[in-house]
Amino acid sequence: MDFNGSDTLPGPRTEDHLPHTAQAAVKLVIVGGFGVGKTTMVGSVSEIRPLTTEETMTQAGIGVDDNYGSDSKTATTVAMDFGRISITDKLVLYLFGTPGQERFWFLWNGLFEGALGAVVLVDTRRLEVSFDVMGRLEERGVPFVVAVNSFPDGPRYPVEELRTALDLAPDIPIIECDVRRRASSKDVLMTLMRFLHSLAMSGALT
Repeated sequence: MDFNGSDTLPGPRTEDHLPHTAQAAVKLVIVGGFGVGKTTMVGSVSEIRPLTTEETMTQAGIGVDDNYGSDSKTATTVAMDFGRISITDKLVLYLFGTPGQERFWFLWNGLFEGALGAVVLVDTRRLEVSFDVMGRLEERGVPFVVAVNSFPDGPRYPVEELRTALDLAPDIPIIECDVRRRASSKDVLMTLMRFLHSLAMSGALT
């Protein structure tokens, strides 16, 4: 019995049901440093109510979590964010946002299991937090694209300067975005899908 006195538990909302036409599903992960916008991106683009595991930040994180540029942030992801978006009637993307703090990186192993590709969200105010993230993707052999989230006070750089600063290979796509906007977040995911398709066609994706 639930808290309302009903004998049955509520089922999923109608809009959360998987389309009956869906024939293929792809798992993607969204990674990045603390406070770069991963939870916001999943929430803005998901066609279902996203699952989040945010907890209120406490003084325990002071001196442990780097919250530069996120001073007003009061909650943080401690396990994962989850959302879903249908690209076509037949193709569905499952999105998993990872926790940004290094102390929660041990959870990445399970989140990356079966993932076809990744989006690395970057904040130009602190590019250095992206290096370890991209290094872990490269170690696991997970293809990724880089999405530069536009913060109002963030410096703007030409794409090639960013590529050099991040030490990215010439073929890895870089795209600017505003993760608060659904259309912008969807453009990032489509860029990743096109990149994965090009790798598959060239035989580089196994």
